[in-house]
Amino acid sequence: MLSLRPRRTGNRNVPLFLGISLFSGFAGTAMRLVSGVWVLDLTGSSSLAALIGTCIFAPTLLGPVLGAIVDRLPRRPLLVATHLGTAAAVLALLTVRSEAGVWLIFAVMVGYGVSFVLVDAGEAAILPAALPPEELGATNGLRMSAQEGVKLVAPAVGAGLFAWGGGHPVVAVTAALLLVAAGLYPLLRLDRAPVAPAVPRSDTSDPSGGRYRIRDGIRYLRDVPELRLTVLLGSVAIAMSGLSTAGLYSVVTEDLHRPAAFLGVLTSAQGAGSILGGLLVGRLLRARGTVAVGALGALLFALGVVGYGAAPWWPLTVASALVVGLGLPWTLVAAMTAVQTRTPDRLLGRVSATANTLLFTPVAIATPAGAAMVLLDHRLPLAVSATCATVAAILTIRAQRRARGSAHPGSRGPADRSTPERPTERVA
Repeated sequence: MLSLRPRRTGNRNVPLFLGISLFSGFAGTAMRLVSGVWVLDLTGSSSLAALIGTCIFAPTLLGPVLGAIVDRLPRRPLLVATHLGTAAAVLALLTVRSEAGVWLIFAVMVGYGVSFVLVDAGEAAILPAALPPEELGATNGLRMSAQEGVKLVAPAVGAGLFAWGGGHPVVAVTAALLLVAAGLYPLLRLDRAPVAPAVPRSDTSDPSGGRYRIRDGIRYLRDVPELRLTVLLGSVAIAMSGLSTAGLYSVVTEDLHRPAAFLGVLTSAQGAGSILGGLLVGRLLRARGTVAVGALGALLFALGVVGYGAAPWWPLTVASALVVGLGLPWTLVAAMTAVQTRTPDRLLGRVSATANTLLFTPVAIATPAGAAMVLLDHRLPLAVSATCATVAAILTIRAQRRARGSAHPGSRGPADRSTPERPTERVA
């Protein structure tokens, strides 16, 4: 019988990664919120404040390019330099005193968005060198729990600091936390040889001039079934979470007849579900594998979305938010764990950054699409979201079975991890 108790680990790198997630996550979450509030306070324009989100998101579209940078440079120094550079850029906001300095807030947040992509790809690339394969899923889950916990606290702290002293106290705290996170990377022990799964024939990257071609990461992600399936499934689930947002707003105000502030309760319930899911997902990944866990997460997400519109009863809506929070992160953790355990070291930066682009870009299109659907019927985006997530989960499981059935019995697939790849200077 499968035990869902979180597994303990004695690896000293695990608490270091958790500390990095807590410090950098708190800094990023607080700064993202306060930058928008700051722009609104200085200009009085809600549309300009909303553009902060675009500034942060836009660099995600450059994931394959930035991933190639991660593969080309020594990864730990790159992560340290990225945190230090981001801290320096944030400190430049101490010069903002009036509306004339708003342009600097936008510029710094674009830089922060670039740092998010570099850090995500860089950490995905050094995790396999710091932890044994069997601990990657659990550690990804714990980091997810830490990040979700931060999201429950950091916005309130950031807003409180802004109300007390404006944007400058938040700038100082953000820079300090980034410096602390940067100081933790040198403490990591990266003495483990990264695994080298069998590389599909289409991975033609060579040790010469074509070694860092951007398309190699895209091609590898496409050609390895486990990566392709988990990333596409996660992309659909995350996109459907954006599609359902406007429908949930309408449920709260029209069906439950609750004030908009009740959304804070649902956000907290979803965050609690994500924390719980992060604690449980590691053991599930070891027992069932990434594709199965991703599919289960998508089905739980669909179940929660169905619960949103099932009946106008607020306890059911809160419980549904908890289920959504439990399932949705599993699709993301499954995809990133598959990337870390099925990708050769030399491609990890490009593959992980490309995966992030595929995971998070569709939600930018799905969210306004859901807002348009609400004009027809506020339950329509909920129904579409639940249906798409369910169909995607079923098709993913079927595709996995077909891939297993078509594999040659004597061939080595991507899961064959018997040949270690020697660590290189890029990891250290």
